[in-house]
Amino acid sequence: MKISEFKLFVLISSLLFTVQTAFAQSVSVRFVTNKGDITIMLYDETPAHRDMFLSIVKQGLYKNAEFNRVIKDFVSQGGELDDTILNREKRHPKRLVTRLPAEIKPNLFHKRGALGAGRDGNPEKGSYISQIYLVTGKKLTDAQMDVIEQKKGRKIPAAQREVYKTIGGVPHLDGDYTVFGEITEGLEIADVINSVITGKNDVPLSPVVFNVIILSKVDY
Repeated sequence: MKISEFKLFVLISSLLFTVQTAFAQSVSVRFVTNKGDITIMLYDETPAHRDMFLSIVKQGLYKNAEFNRVIKDFVSQGGELDDTILNREKRHPKRLVTRLPAEIKPNLFHKRGALGAGRDGNPEKGSYISQIYLVTGKKLTDAQMDVIEQKKGRKIPAAQREVYKTIGGVPHLDGDYTVFGEITEGLEIADVINSVITGKNDVPLSPVVFNVIILSKVDY
């Protein structure tokens, strides 16, 4: 990502205090990638994540960014890597906060095409503000979802089961990560990205670069 660490400090610190939640409608953005374009609708039900993402886009953090961790039939992760974020926090523990409180909603789940916010293992399930992922997943059977229910100690609603059986996704992530949008156009492009050849640490051998454009009219 072409932005200095100092500018990132200033930007993130500022955004955490200035994010607004005044949008009356769902906002759409376009991921312009070197594999094709993907249009994503951001959820009004997760206003903090929606508005933080839009603020970051406006400030240029997703300009010439990369999908830098791609796991086939699981997710394609973009933005900053875990190590980059965690190492910066270790160097400046009191200077920078890089977590957004979780907005996990039972009706917003990890179906194929979902947009989620990455995080580390913090117990509050707070999201990184500079890392996202697109869900690919795979179709599951009822028996497979029964196993997930037993491991997670929760039920997968019947309507969501049907989606996971017919469309696919990653149900074992539900309840642990914030989902704040979904693909409305270009799902086939997301599949292409999720199928690229990767090397060590699931990094694509050929960079998958993207820029994010806000499509809806947004007033701050």
